[in-house]
Amino acid sequence: MTIRFLLLLILFTAELCSGQSEYSALTAYYGSQKNFNGVVLVATNGRVDFLAGVGLANRQDSVPINSQTKFKIASVTKTFTAVLILKLFEQGKIDLNEKFGAYFPEYKGEAKQSATIHNLLTYSSGIPDCEGNRGIEVYQTRATVEDFIDKHCSGKPEFEPGTQFRYENGSYIILGRIIEKITGKSFAQNLRDEILEPLDMKNTDLLYSRNIISGLADTYNYDDSSKVFYNDDPMYIENYYSAGAMYSTAEDLLKFDVGIFGFRLLKEKTVELMLTPYPELYGVAYGFWVTENTFGGNVCKTANRQGSIWGANANWLHIMNNNKTFIVLSNTNATDLPEFTEQLVLNMDEK
Repeated sequence: MTIRFLLLLILFTAELCSGQSEYSALTAYYGSQKNFNGVVLVATNGRVDFLAGVGLANRQDSVPINSQTKFKIASVTKTFTAVLILKLFEQGKIDLNEKFGAYFPEYKGEAKQSATIHNLLTYSSGIPDCEGNRGIEVYQTRATVEDFIDKHCSGKPEFEPGTQFRYENGSYIILGRIIEKITGKSFAQNLRDEILEPLDMKNTDLLYSRNIISGLADTYNYDDSSKVFYNDDPMYIENYYSAGAMYSTAEDLLKFDVGIFGFRLLKEKTVELMLTPYPELYGVAYGFWVTENTFGGNVCKTANRQGSIWGANANWLHIMNNNKTFIVLSNTNATDLPEFTEQLVLNMDEK
């Protein structure tokens, strides 16, 4: 680590976090000892307690990360998709227990006759993993949403809907297309009209690989054996669509957090529905995992959403007991973000 990098870390943290020495020290430790590159935000009742960034947004030109750095948020995108579906539910335009073929009759797979919107939301539809055995390869050829669904998300169901949990992107890609078909507007426009503009989230949007986004961090993979960072393999991020193609900042995600947990986007009863966990499906809810966790001897009900696409990594934890929010965004895969977040929470308990 260079002296310049250490100075950037110390100065930026000190400037933003006076009076938050515990969080500051923990962030500095993860930056210097565990290769953390990213932004940390801690808030109570929607008000920022701590905000700090460490590391580099661009390694080629040594561009430092700051509080306004934008990050690819990967599967955190799915929570936005879930909110849009639930807004349609509130408007009486969608039935969560209806077979999804009622809203997407052009879908070519058999699942449209057996899997419901609820099954799509909870990864229990039976639709095969759209990545199959190819992994990232399916995102390395540009495809329209329709073509991607036809080719990768329309296979024969592999289990009866609702009987198993299997995490995959295809269900949320299908949900994004259903949102478009019901509203007659693009998924991106729905995002802007229903969430981003009402919450004044000016640094958040759907990302396309051709776009040049000012302040967007590049993403890197860390090789444990060589201890070297490498550029992520090229891909068409838009292929992830409503399952993982958004970017945002920590402060914008806090606005989204307040929009959900402060009932600004959805009615209180709808938020309760959103946060209802299904134990038989590993505690998944709609767009979150909702569980009870013990931190420092205290049992806390938490809503958690993680995202990971190679170097793009995010962890968002909301503790319902005290309305505390933890958002950690990174542009590398070098750091265990859930572990880091847990340490931040434990630090809260020590106060």
